[in-house]
Amino acid sequence: MRTWKSIFGVTTALVPIIYCGWLLYYFLDVTGSVHEAVMEGLGPTLVGLGVVGLLFCIPLIVRIVRILSGPRSPGSGGRGGPDEPTRDGDGGFDADAAIARYLAQQSTEAPAGSPPAPPAHEGGGSVRRLAFGRKTK
Repeated sequence: MRTWKSIFGVTTALVPIIYCGWLLYYFLDVTGSVHEAVMEGLGPTLVGLGVVGLLFCIPLIVRIVRILSGPRSPGSGGRGGPDEPTRDGDGGFDADAAIARYLAQQSTEAPAGSPPAPPAHEGGGSVRRLAFGRKTK
């Protein structure tokens, strides 16, 4: 599978380079020489095609270097270092430890006394409690 993907990638990178090269050849063949092409006003066209063709060579070179460098190692994700612990299939997440941390944090944040008193309401009436969902009377 990797071989076909590599071949397809190199082929798709070659297509625009071949097209630009063919256009350069065509314009030079029609005029006969570079000097005559410049005299007819095709100089900027030839220079532009050459520059664009060279720019299209960059992805081709990158793909060839990737093919020649070989496959990447399974642990190379760009994160961590060589001393990073190996992970299981769960991605290194421990649900029990997360729940224990949450419960420990909740117990330290809980106030020792009663819940805080609601804010005083002007007008002397009862304070309506804000609720989510259905309205209560």
